[in-house]
Amino acid sequence: MRAVYGAPLRHLLLMAGAFAVAGWVLLRIAGESTAGRMLLWFVGAVVAHDLVLFPAYAAVDRVLRARLTAPVDGPSPLNHVRVPALAAGLLFLVYLPGILAQGRDTYRAATGLEREPLLGRWLLLTAALFVASGLAYALRRWRARRR
Repeated sequence: MRAVYGAPLRHLLLMAGAFAVAGWVLLRIAGESTAGRMLLWFVGAVVAHDLVLFPAYAAVDRVLRARLTAPVDGPSPLNHVRVPALAAGLLFLVYLPGILAQGRDTYRAATGLEREPLLGRWLLLTAALFVASGLAYALRRWRARRR
């Protein structure tokens, strides 16, 4: 199978399953009245990611790799910056309308809640992610020095 397909059989089965699920979702969405808007948002998200976000975070990662070199006697701090930054960025994208105070009436109608604390909570969570990552890095450095 590998000679013909180029990958193991489990890869082919996984891809066939993924396409089946994607097709099922597409059929479910096709009947919606807002299918055109959903497609437009999806295409916009793909274009925004590929043309704007990917080059931006690839450049930031290149700078981080140049600046954050691993010490001779311990672990690299690179992933201790990457992971909380990625988590904070994903949370920002997910809650972007709430953080920027957009769609207040729609949010209130859907949940019955106000969105005022979202920016503050996102900032606190981002700080907590970086503090936890910094503590994990400090613990790894301490363990490496003890050896």
